[in-house]
Amino acid sequence: MKTDVLIAGCGCAGLYCALQLPDDKQIVILAKGEVTQSDSFLAQGGICMLKDESDYDAYFEDTMRAGHYENNPDSVEVMIRSSQDTIGDLIRYGVNFHREADGSLSFTREGAHSAKRILFHEDITGKEITGRLLEQAKGRHNITILEHCAMLDIVCRDNNCYGVVAHSKDSGLFIIEAKDTVFACGGIGGLYRHSTNYRQLTGDGVAVALLHGIAVEHINYVQIHPTTLYTEQEGERSFLISESVRGEGAVLYNAQKERFVDELLPRDVLTKKIQEQMQKDGMPYVWLSMEHIPREEITGHFPNIVGHCKKKGYDVFHECIPVVPAQHYFMGGIKADLSGRTSMEHLYAIGETACNGVHGRNRLASNSLLESLVFAKRAAKDIAKGQATYRKKIPQMDLSGYQNMQALAQYYKKRVLDEIERLEHHE
Repeated sequence: MKTDVLIAGCGCAGLYCALQLPDDKQIVILAKGEVTQSDSFLAQGGICMLKDESDYDAYFEDTMRAGHYENNPDSVEVMIRSSQDTIGDLIRYGVNFHREADGSLSFTREGAHSAKRILFHEDITGKEITGRLLEQAKGRHNITILEHCAMLDIVCRDNNCYGVVAHSKDSGLFIIEAKDTVFACGGIGGLYRHSTNYRQLTGDGVAVALLHGIAVEHINYVQIHPTTLYTEQEGERSFLISESVRGEGAVLYNAQKERFVDELLPRDVLTKKIQEQMQKDGMPYVWLSMEHIPREEITGHFPNIVGHCKKKGYDVFHECIPVVPAQHYFMGGIKADLSGRTSMEHLYAIGETACNGVHGRNRLASNSLLESLVFAKRAAKDIAKGQATYRKKIPQMDLSGYQNMQALAQYYKKRVLDEIERLEHHE
């Protein structure tokens, strides 16, 4: 198969990148599972936006402080300054953000934010945004989406990427030749026993980068979300209890139903406090109570959370729910510049797969969707600008080494986990 642009990943970054490319470019998007099985669909809380210039310094500082000042300031500035343009695109695509009675956009607040600057759609903001982007992509004549089609490797020579080795359950192994390739393959949650991520997100893009000497950065910077619904069922994806719930007034209790922490601390700090309390109590969870939030606000803002808890046997209106920290987000990844370019020519990285420096050591709540979209658009513009000078013939490649899919997957997982462990030990 030949195409102008190959995008490995069908979350919000991959879809938005495709939509920002010119209509005369042929684009192929690979979905490792079903097209809706990306973590972008799972994002509950919302997406940040700079409301006006008066909030710029505070928003910048909140992002830097949450990231322990290991962020790239240039990347943070680009993200914040681009936020209004990005939200405008989303509204034009039909995204239905919550609005006040006068029709103005509603804003909420989450942990480590000093002001309300987060737009939302109930408690399924990611589904609303990514679903609208998917609708748009399906309507474009130049975009082809291949479901259940995994990127196994890249085709490369002399530090140039020529496309990917892919595997489809229908077509088996095949090569997709592309003038430019974009890694938008998500995070690494599938490597962890307890994670809010889909299980198929196993850091494939990072593994391929490690194999080919493509620069990576901070891949041991892994965020643990402080509040996911506790379950004793092995292998079940952890259900996230959005930070917005705490932003609207939910409180955390210890085993004696006593409040023990400021619920709006940065995620890594709050996670540590919860883990310490669990150890003190000798319990595998702490309690979260929504008793201080008006009932109508809970039902209006968090219907998905209410419904899931009810399905698991908890009535959030009359009782506390057990919560526990779980792996949630990947701040590191393939090193990318402000246009998504990696250290290999004609290979881009965007979204959770990439590390452009926005998040530093710890991501500020609701910056993930915004960061993914802002740099996806910048990558698309860079690709469109550079394809006028396309070049070179794709090298020949032997596919026999990719036949044992299970062994390859295990090898990739081990490469990523070994590198994370090496970096942790080094630090």
